[in-house]
Amino acid sequence: MSRPADGSARRTIWAAEGGTVEIIDQTRLPHDFAVARLATVADVAEAIAVMRVRGAPLIGATAAHGMAIAASEDASGEALAEARATLFATRPTAVNLGWALARMMQRLEPLPPEERAAAAWAEAEAIAAEDVALNGAIGDHGLPLIEAAAAKRPGETINILTHCNAGWLATVGWGTATAPIYKAHAAGIKVHVWVDETRPRNQGASLTAWELAEAGVPHTLIADNAGGHLMQHGKVDLCIVGTDRTAANGDVCNKIGTYLKALAAHDNGVPFYVALPSPTLDLSLARGADVPIEERNASEVTDITGKTAAGRIETVRLTTPATGAANPAFDVTPARYVSGLITERGIVSPGDLAAVFGSA
Repeated sequence: MSRPADGSARRTIWAAEGGTVEIIDQTRLPHDFAVARLATVADVAEAIAVMRVRGAPLIGATAAHGMAIAASEDASGEALAEARATLFATRPTAVNLGWALARMMQRLEPLPPEERAAAAWAEAEAIAAEDVALNGAIGDHGLPLIEAAAAKRPGETINILTHCNAGWLATVGWGTATAPIYKAHAAGIKVHVWVDETRPRNQGASLTAWELAEAGVPHTLIADNAGGHLMQHGKVDLCIVGTDRTAANGDVCNKIGTYLKALAAHDNGVPFYVALPSPTLDLSLARGADVPIEERNASEVTDITGKTAAGRIETVRLTTPATGAANPAFDVTPARYVSGLITERGIVSPGDLAAVFGSA
């Protein structure tokens, strides 16, 4: 599979033979690039739940393809409703999951059963293609932020801090927070990315760093708690993060630790931007406190997987068995700490979201 450096043509999910879907198995990265085939609704649900696919946009696209698989197996209303419920139960926080499932049902329910399978595959592909286009537009609108920073310091490197993984692996293509970075790099702007490791699943270390390395973008992995120190010493020009769900008032729900980065950025006068494709905006929620926060397995904190010097992939425990762990997967950054939301329609202030996207 072709994976060009600019991120534009990379796909994380695609239809395969026999009414199946193939994905990049992200649980195998960064040490092994592997493709997994999903043949049933149960396969799709498992892939979302255990994070073979992850990232709000990709979760939505994967769920849509799960509905296409379901329609190919049994296009009755009862079977589709059951598939929707199964897929919806996999992850609670990212709004794209419910959005994609609702869109698929709206497309399929008016049709006679014999027409539903073909329509489902077409709609799932439309959702995937739209995601690539949305993220490309986010890159176009975010690029001027990096250009402006570069214009202030001609010839110097622009340092961007990101958190978790909001790259092309979290989407169908381009990524959200990384789209402006890829476009700046392609335009010849000297950029360097501080990559938060992002505990507890280390998605920055295992995914963001991997894809930036593939694209040739200069980057440095840092411990989660190093960001504030770097900001205090003038080593961060701007922060760009993604979001799993953004409320109507501009509160941003993203991977755990984002809130602390926003506080540090605010204290040090560092612009803090959030890349927001419109399907990740939840206008039905008035504020971020209403977002359901997923509590994941404690082993994601107590254990860690890596590659040994002998080349083996092994999981080891970091703590004594007597020590338990809490594992909230997300936190909420209040809108007052967000400099702007980079959307496919341009950069929007948190207070203007409802006005700009009220008809979305």
